[in-house]
Amino acid sequence: MLRALLVVIAVVVVAVGGAFAYAMRHGAIAPLAAPPAPASFDAKLVEKGELLASMGYCGVCHTRAGGPNLAGGLALPTPFGVIHSTNITPDPETGIGNWSEEAFSRAMHQGVDREGHYLYPAFPYDHFTRVTDDDIKALYAWLMTQKPVKYVAPENGLKFPFNIRLLVAGWNLLFFKEGRFQPDPAKDAAWNRGAYLVEGLGHCGSCHSPRNALGGVDAARPFGGGDIEGWSGTALNASSPAPVPWTESTLVDYFVDGREKHHGIAAGPMTPVVDRLADQSDEDLAAIAKYIASVQGRQDVKPDDIVKRAEELQLTNTPGAPPPNVDASLQAGRQLFMQSCVNCHRKGEKAVPLALATTLNGPDPRNAIHIIQTGLRPPKASRDYTMPSFGWMSDQDMANVLAFMRGYFTQKGPWTNLDTAIREVRGAPKH
Repeated sequence: MLRALLVVIAVVVVAVGGAFAYAMRHGAIAPLAAPPAPASFDAKLVEKGELLASMGYCGVCHTRAGGPNLAGGLALPTPFGVIHSTNITPDPETGIGNWSEEAFSRAMHQGVDREGHYLYPAFPYDHFTRVTDDDIKALYAWLMTQKPVKYVAPENGLKFPFNIRLLVAGWNLLFFKEGRFQPDPAKDAAWNRGAYLVEGLGHCGSCHSPRNALGGVDAARPFGGGDIEGWSGTALNASSPAPVPWTESTLVDYFVDGREKHHGIAAGPMTPVVDRLADQSDEDLAAIAKYIASVQGRQDVKPDDIVKRAEELQLTNTPGAPPPNVDASLQAGRQLFMQSCVNCHRKGEKAVPLALATTLNGPDPRNAIHIIQTGLRPPKASRDYTMPSFGWMSDQDMANVLAFMRGYFTQKGPWTNLDTAIREVRGAPKH
């Protein structure tokens, strides 16, 4: 018995020691004496890096509201607390100006900074690890030619024990697989290009895939819908709630200006993504669309009947009076809809039929709540499709009108968590 106990203790000690050695294996990379001179980089390489940075949405996450571009400080809410994005300008003291290309590559491919510290996986190195060395070189060149800004982001507000960076080593063992993108020889060049961009720099799965209790992407349900900044990242696979399946052409339309007549308008965290997708080449947008359409796998569905029904439901005057047995809340929702919503949601060129709106058909009401609460500020190319805030509504008013819209315009059952979701989005205490 004693011998068996000693063996168990020895195994535990070895395991813990091995884990600690793994966690501590990254050393510092020597700092540069001075940031590289912008003129030292080839102009074509910098231009390429700019497009790649746009594809990776670097400025979206590394720029706080009203702050200098890339200087960091944006608060990123996570289930484990708040993380503030870092300064990635070439300032040598507070940014990455003393980082060599080797140090930058390690951060992108392995999630470890120049000093050897683990980066929290809010920085999606689990996707960036797939990016080619040539593209990393171009990104580095572009970043080092940007304006340096002296700024230190606020301290992170992570809960214990998630504020212990060494624990990220354990997360990596469970959920991180280092390695460059490997093309699928059974697919054509366009599909592989789209897969490379979506799975790599685009890191679309970060927001559009469910995560487990430790924040790792659920590998069994890629693109099955996720959470991002209190919004629902809509599923992109076969479980997509869009009544009309996306096609390659409709996806490209959406990427260009954030609006597609049979799906809706980009909102929330998707808005700046569309603004940057519009910078990409037509070939790359088509490749991304080809890959995502293949992930969805629903293009055999014929949308004509769905569109016809949606257009019939779209308001020409008023929705029919509800039956007498409809409960009071739905009747109140209908009345509020007629007072506040009907004029802009009549059938017309600008109105996406509400029966086709993913926000109303999806399993999560939060996106619809956000839009009613704060209004709609679409991507730059679709500014004509703004919607004012209806945040003046009470919680009960909002619940009533959303329940009516869900019941009248879709064939889905009622949202079971509507009241809770409204309180959550509006910042009220959860019960």
